[in-house]
Amino acid sequence: MIFSSTEFLFIFLPIVLIIYFNPIFKGRKFRNCFLLLASLAFYAWGEPVFVFVMILSIIINWFFALRLNDQEEPQKRKWLLVPPLLFNILLLFLFKYLGFAAKNFGLLIGKDIHLEIALPIGISFFTFQLIAYILDVYKGKVQAQTNLLFVALYISLFSKVTAGPIVNYQTISKEITDRFETKSDFTKGISRFVFGLGKKVLLSNYLAVIADNIFILGGDISVTTAWLGVISFALQIYFDFSGYSDMAIGLAQLFGFHFDENFNYPYIANSITDFWRRWHISLSSWFRDYVYIPLGGNRVSKKRWLFNLFIVWLLTGIWHGANWTFIAWGLYYFIFILLEKLLSADKKSSWFSHLYTLIIVLLGWVIFRSESLTVAIKYIGVMFGIGAKSFSDRIFFYYLNGGKWVLLAGIFFSLPIRTYLLNMSKVLRDRQDKLSFLGNPKILVTIKIISLFFIFVISVLIVVNSTYNPFIYFNF
Repeated sequence: MIFSSTEFLFIFLPIVLIIYFNPIFKGRKFRNCFLLLASLAFYAWGEPVFVFVMILSIIINWFFALRLNDQEEPQKRKWLLVPPLLFNILLLFLFKYLGFAAKNFGLLIGKDIHLEIALPIGISFFTFQLIAYILDVYKGKVQAQTNLLFVALYISLFSKVTAGPIVNYQTISKEITDRFETKSDFTKGISRFVFGLGKKVLLSNYLAVIADNIFILGGDISVTTAWLGVISFALQIYFDFSGYSDMAIGLAQLFGFHFDENFNYPYIANSITDFWRRWHISLSSWFRDYVYIPLGGNRVSKKRWLFNLFIVWLLTGIWHGANWTFIAWGLYYFIFILLEKLLSADKKSSWFSHLYTLIIVLLGWVIFRSESLTVAIKYIGVMFGIGAKSFSDRIFFYYLNGGKWVLLAGIFFSLPIRTYLLNMSKVLRDRQDKLSFLGNPKILVTIKIISLFFIFVISVLIVVNSTYNPFIYFNF
């Protein structure tokens, strides 16, 4: 089940809200138990078998976290850490990478080995959260939770279980037992959810059509068509994933949970380092806290620092999928971040640094989106005129004319316009500028409500009449 589906919008979510906020059973125990059952049902809706894989993972990590909490001898604590970490890594390898490894091993020995292993939705997300939990208990950052149901709720919470964001246990540990559901949070949560729904349905899904139809042609296109395809994909994946994150954060807020932000307008970044401070923040933070810093970070010799950086970006690429394109994509960013660090280019800001960053990111999206490295290299060559059919062609004008308003809207909303307008309205209110209607908070609220209403209605109409509604990061 996905958030932008009629089943979720008109069946699952209304039923959950009605039962959760019923006027008779208001206790925290009831609400937590019901929310856990609802979350497991949400996951089982599309993964009836794999929900047991997630439950098994939760039980194993909960058990070893308790043992770690009770054990004081350092050496024994290290040995207790091995089984849950090994289990988590092997689980990811089995479902996500075994087929890829077998295929490449087959190529080495001259045999065709093909394993079809279904991928449980969200396995990378909930496994990374379990790894973070067990490591935080080991380091003493958090106390192991004795109540299995609380750990299960933390991992399986339906708003984040399938595509994140990756939330550390310490972020919401207190809210599991002592949170307060307020009208303010509920209103903000609904608003955030609707904006995220609009990003997904009104922008990402339409941009996906342009990107998919151009990329499927491979390199047999013109220069302008190639650029149009990758720009469309860049906007598609941003609105797809940031829209999902908005919906996840908004849904959690309805029930009194507060997640950290996962995106911060990445396409205005002035360096590749800055881009990764703004893109999928929860993943970048996870690799920083649980891989880069434990390896020594930058407080080591230069060779060791290079190794640490290499490992982080190799794993970042691998995390995204079992394909050489993702590994190349991760190492591609390793090279540019390394160059920025060595040249101190990540501390400079100018029109050139913004342009350079955007071009590097767009080229990276070609590698990420392509089916193979051969296709990616050919596509990038076409972008710069190498092997292109022509500079421009009918395909370019067809998709440009048909999708120009969506493209313009995508570019517009990928910029911090909303933040700018909110800041402007605050300044106007502070100055009591009576000449501007933006200075009137009631008018601002009215505009926001009307906007949300139209976004929701139009999104629902499209969802009802459309069969194309994928979430890219469900594959990871």
